[in-house]
Amino acid sequence: MKGTLVNTATVILGSTVGLLIGARFPERINTIVMHALGLATLLIGFKMAFKTENILLVIGSLAIGGIIGELLKLEEGLERIGEFIKRKVRSESGSFVLGFVTSSLVFCLGPMTIVGSIQDGVSGDASVLYAKSLLDGFASMVFASSLGVGVFFSSLTVLLFQGSLTLLGSRLSFLLKPEVLNELTATGGLIIVGIGIYLLGIKKIKVGNFLTALVVVILALIFK
Repeated sequence: MKGTLVNTATVILGSTVGLLIGARFPERINTIVMHALGLATLLIGFKMAFKTENILLVIGSLAIGGIIGELLKLEEGLERIGEFIKRKVRSESGSFVLGFVTSSLVFCLGPMTIVGSIQDGVSGDASVLYAKSLLDGFASMVFASSLGVGVFFSSLTVLLFQGSLTLLGSRLSFLLKPEVLNELTATGGLIIVGIGIYLLGIKKIKVGNFLTALVVVILALIFK
């Protein structure tokens, strides 16, 4: 768990610095930062998506997973969690939920999350998570400066999600197989592309509803 604890701490620290910096910026600067975030998120997502070696599997998983997620209303569930935390901390930020959901997904959908957490759980090697912690620290700073305090509370998502992967490390080690990890990464990458499109104001995509696509692609690879 040490890797996850360090990662959680860097998100908290980075978010705090970002909030202090963002409060000093005029609206036009925050807007251009938001656009930079959108473009960077697209880059991250596409880079992950190009890992695929079976594009039809990724497309099918997204379609089936998206339908399941829509029926389960996963996006609304994520927003309700964000709204719940917002009420509990009595925040008046208009972008709280957006910051919480967006940063939670970006911090938790990458391959470093899966590989690092499982390695930490199986062998106690947290080196990947330490590297991820550094990246997330800088990312949370930029996100928080534009999206606000909701990014700070995405540290809870990092703690719970990565911590769970670490505790279940030995049982999830099959996810480290290249044929599984590549397609899982590609599917997560396209979900992140959806976030980038939303941040750029092109179109709101219910990215939360596609989370079940990650389960679908894993099952499809296991039972193929």
